[in-house]
Amino acid sequence: LFLSESSGQITVTQSPSVRSVLQGQTVTVSCKTSSPVYSNSNGEHMAWYHQKSEGAPRLVIYLVNKLNSGTPSRFSGSGSGTDFTLTITGVQAEDAGDYYCQSFHYPSSNHVFTQCYTAVQKPPSAGLYSE
Repeated sequence: LFLSESSGQITVTQSPSVRSVLQGQTVTVSCKTSSPVYSNSNGEHMAWYHQKSEGAPRLVIYLVNKLNSGTPSRFSGSGSGTDFTLTITGVQAEDAGDYYCQSFHYPSSNHVFTQCYTAVQKPPSAGLYSE
């Protein structure tokens, strides 16, 4: 499943669009742009945001792999040019929500967003039964 949005001549495709995982598993989300993201001495301008069911999107990673303040170390970013990946190693219940990649392109100065929803399912709890 793919979700694409475009701005001008730039297209961003992110996959998967829906993902259900168990707590503790590793999740990867791909983001591909039709043209390379802007790069300068600071790095390449690709960011990732996390939005829970209620509340504003929160910056998780910027400049491909820089963790924003407060972002847990289980989050990491990688990639270059047109292909980028967000990885969550050891997903926790609080990681559930919508994930957006944001690419910046120059000289058009376009910020392009797309979205992937990652649903995190808690593992079943053990139960004791007597007959």
